[in-house]
Amino acid sequence: MKKYPVEKSDAEWREQLSEEQYRVLREKGTEAPHSGQYNMNFEDGEYYCAACHTKLFESDAKFDAGCGWPSFDEAIEGRIEYIQDKSFGMIRTEILCSNCGSHLGHVFDDGPTETGQRYCVNSASLEFKK
Repeated sequence: MKKYPVEKSDAEWREQLSEEQYRVLREKGTEAPHSGQYNMNFEDGEYYCAACHTKLFESDAKFDAGCGWPSFDEAIEGRIEYIQDKSFGMIRTEILCSNCGSHLGHVFDDGPTETGQRYCVNSASLEFKK
């Protein structure tokens, strides 16, 4: 199993995170579409990993993809780990925080901007700072 700069026991993660955050970040869950607090947030600021507080995305990379989850067209370089995900009969690219290994969501090659990327991220995986 890969080692990350931030390593905590299961009990430590459960103590630190809410039940929903733990389910998404540590168990690779997905929140219901259109339910997350950051889906339609377009304030200026920065988005951080809710588990280890590593800065992942800038607000100027966020756009409304209409998919029901916060979407970004690029991440801060070096902050995301990309893993092939073959679950649910699909081939996708899972995105993890490169600092703690927490599940963030998936990235797709169907973004509307010049990057062509759509980082589809669970709100429960994020914290926002203005």
